[in-house]
Amino acid sequence: MIEVDHIARTYTRGDGTPVPALKDISFGIAKGEFVTIRGASGSGKSSLLNILGCLDTPTAGTYRLDGEDVSHHDDQRRSHVRNRKIGFVFQSFNLLPRTTAVENVEIPALYAGGHVDRGRALAILGRVGLGDRADHYVTELSGGEQQRVAIARALMNDPPLLLADEPTGNLDSAAGESVMALLTELHREGRTIVLVTHDEGVAAHAKREILIRDGLIASDRPQGRDAATARQSA
Repeated sequence: MIEVDHIARTYTRGDGTPVPALKDISFGIAKGEFVTIRGASGSGKSSLLNILGCLDTPTAGTYRLDGEDVSHHDDQRRSHVRNRKIGFVFQSFNLLPRTTAVENVEIPALYAGGHVDRGRALAILGRVGLGDRADHYVTELSGGEQQRVAIARALMNDPPLLLADEPTGNLDSAAGESVMALLTELHREGRTIVLVTHDEGVAAHAKREILIRDGLIASDRPQGRDAATARQSA
């Protein structure tokens, strides 16, 4: 699903000073994996997420998504890839406040320029436990409910990859656990999920953790039962 080969990302300050955010990063993520990318603020995980989400391009190296080399696509081509292959879940939800839950879920279909299937949007809201909240405005929903709407929106175009950026960061512990349980269910159904966080407790829900430090991979290891299996095989 994801092939990252020796990518680097360097930004340039206003005075021309280069700032390396990523330095020679390589890894692969197979279809159906649930992987956490964890790191402290400033570690480079946000820069990596932007590249994985086709929001940015690497300064060097190659990124292949679902077999397609997207490393040097222009904005229009990257937008097309995002719409077909990636569903995003953000910490701040990024919902439109003056629209209903179901209207928010339909947005990716509008961007795709195709037919907006209200029945599909309603079914996805039911899948995330909000079938009875479809006609409520975003401002009438709790934080946990808003994040569930965001997850439903991410599923609207049936993308093979979900990218979640600190999805529990603005939630209390109970709502956060509920959201993580939903993401775990989606993984069990076959979704590929990459979750970016600084929280060890959130990271523990994934099957594998990639730890980023100072723009480099500090570790890449299995978690949970997969970690136990790896130890037994060693």
